[in-house]
Amino acid sequence: MEKIRLRNGVEMPIEGYGVYQVNPDECERCVSEALKVGYRMIDTAQAYNNEEGVGAAVAKSGIDRKDLFIVSKIWISNYGYEKAKASVDESLRKLGTGYIDLMLLHQPFCDRYGAYRALEEAYNEGKIRAIGVSNFYPDHFIDLASNVGIPPMVNQVETHVFDQQIEAQKIMKEFGCQIMSWGPLAEGRNNFFTNPVLESIGSKYGKSVAQVALRWLTQRGVVIIPKSTHIERMEQNLDIYDFTLSDEDMAEIARLDTGKSLFFDHHDADVTKMFMGWR
Repeated sequence: MEKIRLRNGVEMPIEGYGVYQVNPDECERCVSEALKVGYRMIDTAQAYNNEEGVGAAVAKSGIDRKDLFIVSKIWISNYGYEKAKASVDESLRKLGTGYIDLMLLHQPFCDRYGAYRALEEAYNEGKIRAIGVSNFYPDHFIDLASNVGIPPMVNQVETHVFDQQIEAQKIMKEFGCQIMSWGPLAEGRNNFFTNPVLESIGSKYGKSVAQVALRWLTQRGVVIIPKSTHIERMEQNLDIYDFTLSDEDMAEIARLDTGKSLFFDHHDADVTKMFMGWR
């Protein structure tokens, strides 16, 4: 598995297993199967309510902790310095680990500066190996990164063939920040799995639409965390490193970009109100 070296020298796998929308009752099984087929990075969050399932699967896996990379995120209800600081310790407890490899602020709303100070402190104390943000698009990202002691090392944003984040990735690079994709398969939206461009390219390599889309992201240097509750799909999502898309393939897929979210716009007033209701 290829690894990405973050600005502070920490290495993270370019592909991991995401547990968003994985039922807490199923999480331990799913993570156990993901680890069994070869995943070594697991992405969870406080808001997913399944950190304990991740921790249980890791504990039972028999895999040396140093060979795993665990990602979690602080939810906005825990923003502000004191609450964020306490929530880091709570995530450590639920995950059953002495440190978290990467901890992110989940959303760009509420007291993100106080919460980020707590991340910086936990990083300096060795509780977290790398820190960053999620869903911080260029305006929010530049604002935060320019006004903190330790700029984000990772920014996890919606990134897939229909919303490619080309300019956002360039801005992150200016700050030494690694882009990480959530929703790399667009959750199947916009007829993703029957897209004729991806199907045509896949037929040349004997690969599925999903495998082509994931490979396209990794060749751009984007970290991915595809999610499936089926072990066969978990295996298929890992089986993308035995072929390389040509420059022509990459360019053809680049033309699928709409530049718009398939989920929600973090700059829309109604979306902001929605998040305020989730505090």
